[in-house]
Amino acid sequence: MSKRDYYEILCVERSVTDGELKTAYRRMAMKFHPDRCPDDPAAQEKFKEAKEAYEILSDAQKRALYDQHGHAAFEHGTGGRGGGGFQGDVGDIFGDIFGDIFGGGGRARQQRRGSDLRYVLEIDLEEAVFGVQKEIEIPTLASCGKCKGSGSEDGKVDTCKTCRGQGRVRMQQGIFSLQQACPHCAGSGKAITKPCKTCHGEGRVQDEKTLSVKIPAGVDNGDRIRLTGEGEAGPSGAPAGDLFVEVSVREHKIFQREGDDLFCEAPIRFSQAALGSELNVPTLEGDTVIKIPAETQTGMLFRLRGKGVKSVRSSRTGDLICRVVVETPVKLTKRQRELLEEFESSFADSPGGTHTPRASSFVDGVKEFWNRMTG
Repeated sequence: MSKRDYYEILCVERSVTDGELKTAYRRMAMKFHPDRCPDDPAAQEKFKEAKEAYEILSDAQKRALYDQHGHAAFEHGTGGRGGGGFQGDVGDIFGDIFGDIFGGGGRARQQRRGSDLRYVLEIDLEEAVFGVQKEIEIPTLASCGKCKGSGSEDGKVDTCKTCRGQGRVRMQQGIFSLQQACPHCAGSGKAITKPCKTCHGEGRVQDEKTLSVKIPAGVDNGDRIRLTGEGEAGPSGAPAGDLFVEVSVREHKIFQREGDDLFCEAPIRFSQAALGSELNVPTLEGDTVIKIPAETQTGMLFRLRGKGVKSVRSSRTGDLICRVVVETPVKLTKRQRELLEEFESSFADSPGGTHTPRASSFVDGVKEFWNRMTG
């Protein structure tokens, strides 16, 4: 069966840049990596294809040869699928790209640590401001209890016969000689003669665990809490990855947060705005009173110092900023309507602009505009 085009495998154009190529491979690897699809042979085959394609296209010399001669440029080596010679450790190149996400760079005898996990935790604004203790349940790969993570039924391991304990093998690829992690022992230099029947030699099994997470006061959307060693267990007893708990704060009915400051809107009657008043304003620590001066206009801001959020990164505490909105009364009684009509008629005897400066300036601006247009 003819081999697929490397660019087609990675879903990229032939003009792809190195950065775009790396991103495309990362996307494919994350989707089809054997650790994520242990029971899906088709996914594992797609991962091998993507890995082989990336190994060629990420090397400038090999890519130039491939662009000129296609697969024929690499059909004179030994071993490997289609003469390609790229049957090495599936974590070797993958680890080089992702660093500690799936383990190290595939050096000889280096253990590949477990995958890091990400968990999105939704909390209320009050919990984010004051801190909270939460319990979470996460599915994960845990160390096999039967073999204690070794992957061996009897606890015994032998020297890998393929690499003779070196953890690395040399592969001939056309005119190139490549050294990579041993495909049989994954670079450890050791081989299991009697695999554990529970984990099938992997050293880890599917599990679910409950963790207690302490959320510090002052966290905000997107903040992450790292729980070291609480990610997936590494294969064959390798160290576990980490768990990153990402905070997502639910929308609040009253307050909006911006940095360490809180914002809210408070409706007031126009009589309160005109005559002045005292207004109860909610805060996260209880109600407080602000004085509304006479002749207050809608949109005026009142700042309450220290009533915001104490920063998780410093000792600073933000403010609560209250925006007043003058509300038009509804469902008036007959007497209220009469009073308003009397109130409105009283403006007829007042000089223009005395009581409504903004309206008067608006009218004057409109007149000036039309004079310029028609003048």
